[in-house]
Amino acid sequence: MADLTIVPSRTALVNVDMQNCFVENSPVAAPGGVEVLERINRLASQCRKAGILVIHACHVLRPDGSNAGILLEIPPVREGMINRGSTSAAFHKDLVIDERDIILEKPRFGAFHGTDLELLLRSRGIDTIIVTGISTSVCCETTAREAAVRDFHVLFVDDATATFGIGDLSPEAVQKATCATIGFIFGKVVTVDELMRAIPVTGQAAAD
Repeated sequence: MADLTIVPSRTALVNVDMQNCFVENSPVAAPGGVEVLERINRLASQCRKAGILVIHACHVLRPDGSNAGILLEIPPVREGMINRGSTSAAFHKDLVIDERDIILEKPRFGAFHGTDLELLLRSRGIDTIIVTGISTSVCCETTAREAAVRDFHVLFVDDATATFGIGDLSPEAVQKATCATIGFIFGKVVTVDELMRAIPVTGQAAAD
């Protein structure tokens, strides 16, 4: 992708909800979640070497349900699936989290709603976010849309996001439709390899 230019100091990787319940062994896990996690680790490593901020968002609620609202109408949520401190809501053990990374707890689907994400980005002069994680059509898409309406540029990573099927639609169909919508108006849809080629890593950062 010849027109893909990344300025590390103005870019952040926002990695969405790579938690146990969404990655594997759960009714709401995305098929291929483990494979996506491996690609995210590879991309995040490249980002750190280039000086790109890495943010890991996680969807968690207070255990007493006081900030759950209508999410309690979703049975797995009502049963405590994303309660802070639960095993199901914890980050997957294979997700690499570096001491330089930022952990962002979010109470709803998008990473901007009810969080200080916009403040974190603006204070660093960041105007572009790379979106990865699970699920493509829910929390990743919501985060991309929230970013776009706040005038952030969005790079949405097709093969570093994953989703489940919805109704009669297969995971592949949902993935395709979501990426088509994002690419049409909300951002640029890219692959991990395209990003890896576009991220400049030179000097001391490359040796870290």
